Amino acid sequence: MKDISELQFPETVRYAADHEWAKSDNGAVVIGITDYAQDQLGDIVYVELPKVGDQFEAGEVFGTVESVKAVSELIMPIGGEVTAINSELENTPDRVNTDPYDSGWMIRITPAKGSDMTSLMERTAYIAMLKG
Repeated sequence: MKDISELQFPETVRYAADHEWAKSDNGAVVIGITDYAQDQLGDIVYVELPKVGDQFEAGEVFGTVESVKAVSELIMPIGGEVTAINSELENTPDRVNTDPYDSGWMIRITPAKGSDMTSLMERTAYIAMLKG
């Protein structure tokens, strides 16, 4: 596992305590797991994602990530309806390891009414949480 200083934490995304990230994109929100999460999991071998049209509340499980070490639940950082999934992860789940914020994204949602990302952490708060 890498030291926190060796990991990427873009300013352009918000962070959940469960190690998911969320990024606004033209009214939609793109969601994945953080560089820290993928580093802790190790080599990712399988990603289970929801179906387009599925709806979730913030805090609900929307899928799982399986690595050589463990299976971890994916937790919705904000509520909304799934409008797209990254189907590339079916054949190349290791994209989550190599590029968690771009080609390793997991789902795109339309946020539910009243859902916003202000409850999520900015970069500095997330790093502070990781350092304990």
